[in-house]
Amino acid sequence: MDAATPFLPQDSLSLEQQIARLQALLEATRRVHSTIQVNEVLTEAVQILVRELEIDGAIFVAPSTGKPIAFYGQKPEPPYHNCLKFPLPSKEGQTLAELIVTCPEAGVCSIYEQDFIEGLVLQTAVALDNATMHERDLEWARVQQDLNAARAIQKSLLPRSMPEIHGFSIAARSTACYEVGGDYLDSVLQPDGDYLMVVADVAGKGLASAIVATSFRSALRSLAGQILPLDELAARLNQHHWEEGIEAQRRYVTAVFLRLRAKFGQVEILNAGHNPVAMILPDRSIKMIASSGTPLGMLPEMKYATEILSFERGSSILLYTDGLTEVFRDEDEFGSERLGVTFRDSPFSQAERTLDYLWDTLATFSANAPQNDDMTALVIYHLDSVQQEFANR
Repeated sequence: MDAATPFLPQDSLSLEQQIARLQALLEATRRVHSTIQVNEVLTEAVQILVRELEIDGAIFVAPSTGKPIAFYGQKPEPPYHNCLKFPLPSKEGQTLAELIVTCPEAGVCSIYEQDFIEGLVLQTAVALDNATMHERDLEWARVQQDLNAARAIQKSLLPRSMPEIHGFSIAARSTACYEVGGDYLDSVLQPDGDYLMVVADVAGKGLASAIVATSFRSALRSLAGQILPLDELAARLNQHHWEEGIEAQRRYVTAVFLRLRAKFGQVEILNAGHNPVAMILPDRSIKMIASSGTPLGMLPEMKYATEILSFERGSSILLYTDGLTEVFRDEDEFGSERLGVTFRDSPFSQAERTLDYLWDTLATFSANAPQNDDMTALVIYHLDSVQQEFANR
């Protein structure tokens, strides 16, 4: 309260009057705590104050700007001469608002009126804290609801199942670090019977990256039915992403495109600024297929190179995002090389079980530390006769 404001002691209140004033304060406390809306708390408080003390008016103003928040009765006007001022402190000691009261009797107030005002201010501050917390909880609940809906939508955009092709075992998995993520995974059957498969990673994590990933999916799907050479497909996607503007350019996309030509035993692969593809050959050697250009959307008019490789029986391929390689145990990073070796040494030739093996290995390596990036992987086995016989059991 303003220290310069005078108070009149006046005659002592009778016991009945003191009880009545206490009852009035208790009723006022009940009323200000009965609402969970911030503005309603303040409006209720000034109404109680003006009516109970029979004063001209009262107003709550914002502490930083002095702008009115709620008032009742005759609205006090700056510079608030002959007014009492009371800060409403939060639990942390910050001023939530300032109460300004038009003083009765030429700018003086009795000690009993002061006690009532201070008691009401204290309860209003508590009620305002509670209402503010309630609004934050509601806002967080709305945000969480939206994120859960976004997560469900993002999951629905993933392939419901991977292709079932005789002589092949194919599986994919994607787990977001947060509710939604920036990893992208897709498989599209093309008119000529080949499958176009994509694993991509939008720079960053969270909702913004998820939105960009959805936009990338739309662009890819609009081109996937045209059976474009992969270098032309990547060039078009790169230019499309670049032309979407500075925010899209900041969230560029690393991607691996793979066209599976199952009937010819071939794969066509293009790596646009992504992690190297791990290909296990029938002799158990590892071929790492590195990037042939910058990430999509980073630079305009980029050109990319495609590799066409024989995909013999007994071979396998792993496409993945950096969430699988940037897993740490203290300062030790799992890395692409170790991931390739782990993939090669999987005791399984069923793609789904190999994904389980990779996820379990990474969890063991990190001592089950919380996931700190989106993790996506696609595994393709071209089964040899022994693997095929085992798969048919």
